[in-house]
Amino acid sequence: MSNFPWETVLAVLALVVPILAFLWEFVLVGRKRLGYRVQVDTTARQEIAAENAGALQRMENENGKALVDPSFVLMRIENTGTTNIDEKDYAVLDNVRAGIRISFPERRVAGMVVTELSDDFLDQNFGDGSGLGVNNDFVDGSGRKVGIIELPRVPLNKGQHYKVLTVLERAGRSAKFPDPKVSAGIKGGVRNGAIRKTESRTGIPRWMTVLAYLLASIALAEPFVIGVATSDPPPLDCATGALTITGSTAFKPVLDEATAAYTATCPGAKFTIDMTGSSAGLEKLDQHQGTDMVAFSDGVKGNRSPLLLPRPIAFLLFTIVIHPDAGVGDLTAAQVRDVFAGRIRNWQEIGGRDQPVRIVDREALSGTRTTFEQQVLGAVEPGENSNDCVESKAPGASADVVRCRRADTKTLLDTVATTPGAIGYSELGAAANRADLATVRIDGLAATLEGADHGAYPFWQTEYAYTYGEPKADSVAASFLRYLTNQVGADIIRSHGDRPCAELANPVLCRPRA
Repeated sequence: MSNFPWETVLAVLALVVPILAFLWEFVLVGRKRLGYRVQVDTTARQEIAAENAGALQRMENENGKALVDPSFVLMRIENTGTTNIDEKDYAVLDNVRAGIRISFPERRVAGMVVTELSDDFLDQNFGDGSGLGVNNDFVDGSGRKVGIIELPRVPLNKGQHYKVLTVLERAGRSAKFPDPKVSAGIKGGVRNGAIRKTESRTGIPRWMTVLAYLLASIALAEPFVIGVATSDPPPLDCATGALTITGSTAFKPVLDEATAAYTATCPGAKFTIDMTGSSAGLEKLDQHQGTDMVAFSDGVKGNRSPLLLPRPIAFLLFTIVIHPDAGVGDLTAAQVRDVFAGRIRNWQEIGGRDQPVRIVDREALSGTRTTFEQQVLGAVEPGENSNDCVESKAPGASADVVRCRRADTKTLLDTVATTPGAIGYSELGAAANRADLATVRIDGLAATLEGADHGAYPFWQTEYAYTYGEPKADSVAASFLRYLTNQVGADIIRSHGDRPCAELANPVLCRPRA
């Protein structure tokens, strides 16, 4: 639904609603409408003493008797529609002259006058034989006496009105008189044509208030509706299918999070993560010879098949890690080379505690190990002589530094953390969150992007993604590699302490400044 023109729909709706409201009020609903208002309905009882107040209570009926508990009702009859009302529009038989009937339960009509005509010519409608009259002989179904006045079928143009002032007296026992009842109908009028009680037109009409609220609601709801209905497209071109990811164990934490985020957005993709080391992953891809596999490597492929195509993904930082009990936190580059060459056997030789040095290496095919040898040692490390990283397995070799190796980053870190005097190396992001390990500065420099970018910190490498040939643009491999370079993938890479290649001055080389 992202292509549906919601902005246009809501704009049209905001335009159509007031037009329809206007038509409903003034054309459809208001085409023929007869209304009335009870403007005064009060007794003449003396609530508060006033000079000559008794004159209102000394009113007499036609027989000269004083009215019993007199009351007064002033009623307005009006054309509240937009169409003129004709004499023939009243819903009565042709031989019935009265068009409106007003009943006063429990009251008797003592007198009635028509007053305040909106136009003088309306007085012609109230003469003899017009239907104007009074009936005090009616008794309703409850046995109550009801005074009635009848009004003629007065033609009323739009907005015209007249008023009827009625003087009444009590004809029942109720403490409070029931409200007057008005009965009338218009042929073709709205809402069955019945006469409607109207309100004063002062102030803002109710329909305008409702309309204002409706338009305000549309305006407030528009961003939300558009946001929900046209939610931003996924931050990548989702692909479906299966992809196997292999290679660098140092980059595995990034790939675990990135594949989980990708599948959350694109559930049609399925990933298998089998990290066995950079060189082993490249060998596996070279043998697999398919585009449904991607191998990640710490550094370039070397002399392997020319069909393995690299893509620089991230600039990785590595760090030396050490068991906290060794008492060492900073080594010169020369001391690092001496330690890993086996020339320093106890940490107290370089100011540490009395702990034997135990070296934990990665496998020979590890990209992390190759990076360490190339960038820091400048030499190839000797082979291992221990399986448990505590005792040498060679008889008579007790004088040699104990050296073992582990297959992946996590196992190496676990081994260093549980072996007193042990030292090793790993990707920075994997080691930074380990409270059971200490990291070692090189020549006083911690593993930071700034230090590497200025050429001072040496232990870094470019992380490459390799494919066998060029994957199709709509494949999971191509889509996922694009994902790693867009905003979401870059955020994930950055959160693990690395830097996306796209943020460097030369993304293709993905190297720090010279």
